[in-house]
Formats: sequence, C-alpha cells, structure tokens
Amino acid sequence: MTLRAKADPEQLVLALPHRQAQEAEDFLVSRSNAAAVELVDGWPGWPLPSALVVGPAGAGKSHLANVWRLRSSAGLVSALRLDEANVHAFEARPALVVEDIDRGIGSEQVLFHLLNLAREKAGPILMTSRVAPGEIDIALPDLRSRLRATPPVLIEAPDEALIRSVLVKLFSDRQLAVEPHLVSYLALHMDRSMDAAVRVVARCDRLSLAMQRKVTRAVAAAALASIAEDVDDGGGRGDDGERD
Repeated sequence: MTLRAKADPEQLVLALPHRQAQEAEDFLVSRSNAAAVELVDGWPGWPLPSALVVGPAGAGKSHLANVWRLRSSAGLVSALRLDEANVHAFEARPALVVEDIDRGIGSEQVLFHLLNLAREKAGPILMTSRVAPGEIDIALPDLRSRLRATPPVLIEAPDEALIRSVLVKLFSDRQLAVEPHLVSYLALHMDRSMDAAVRVVARCDRLSLAMQRKVTRAVAAAALASIAEDVDDGGGRGDDGERD
C-alpha cells in the first residue's frame, strides 16, 4: 500500500487498514509486511506447495502464520519438535505450519519427507524463520538444497507507521485513550518490534493504574524506563508478554 508522506500525526497513526484475523487479533498491514500478507492472501493459489516467511524476531511471523493456519485448517509444530508423528499427521491432514526452522530442526529427515509429501499431495506447508535458509546450519544435503530452492518471503522490521498503528490498536484494546503526540513519543523511543509495542502498552496500563492517572507522557517515559531496567537486570518477560 502507499502511505501519504505528509499526513499529520493523528492521520498517520490511524491510516493503516485493520485486517480481521479470523479469531486471531487484528493484523495491521504496511510496506514492511505487505509481501507476506500477499502470500497468505494468495493461498490456495500458491505456485509452490511450500512457502517460507523470513523476518526478525518480533516482526509478526507467528501472528501471520496463525492467520494462515486458521484459514487453511493446518496443523502447527515447532521445527525443533519435528518427529515421525508429524508425518502421519500430515498424511491425514495435508496442511502444516512449521515454525522457527532457524532455531533447530528436531529431525531433518522428517522435514525433508514432509516437503516431499507436500509436492506429491499438493498439500501446503508454511515455514517461518528469522534468517534465510542459506544462513541455517543444516546437515542433510537434500534438505539444505530443498530449503534454498524455496523463495523466502520477507517481513521487514516494522516501519514507523506500522508501530504507531499497532500502539493505537493496543491502547484501544485496553480502552485507554491516548493523544497522538504520546504515540509519536513512544514510537520514537521504543524498540521497533511488535514485542516491544505489546510490552510498553501493558506497562503503561499497569503504571497508570498504580499512579491512578491517565496515560501521559510522564507515564510513558516511566514505562520505557521500567522496561529498560528489566533488560539491564536480565529480567524475563514478566507479565507483559512477548510474541514473535
């Protein structure tokens, strides 16, 4: 889609379309994820039986894969947990999401077998990864060749327009009214990822309740500082939650 270059802040944060994700949360579209959205929209007319979505952590790969899973009635498995049981499951229901192939593959032979079955049955497989196949250490030559022959569809790190729209939606989901300048402030100072947006809105909500005041710039600054302290202390997700 084409974004207007000179929209005012309020227009900018509300400019991107909302996509209802069939029992999943709304998925917001921008230039950074348009190619992957087109891939999902193009099913079942994919030119190849398997597809690979590649993007950094927090870019929304799992969210978009879930949209496709619900649409296609596909199974779901982490690549690290692949075993023979997944072959039998795919034979019974030939549609599958295999997540995070860059984080380890439980059985390379099983994944290769699944990709062959997809070709034979024309049953779709959607894989996700943080890096391109050429950067993944794969021992099985046939699988390495097959993955490198699968054209990756890229999701880039969220652009500013997308982050602003995500923040607006997340605040709205929590019934928190915020000013456009506050959204601009957060978008400028937070990490540019979906995970960061979820965490900062949750932290703003918690702090505003604790301080018994609406979400102001001071509350937003305190939320950012609090999250930065968590990172410096090596803390985990806490109750804010993260998603790939």
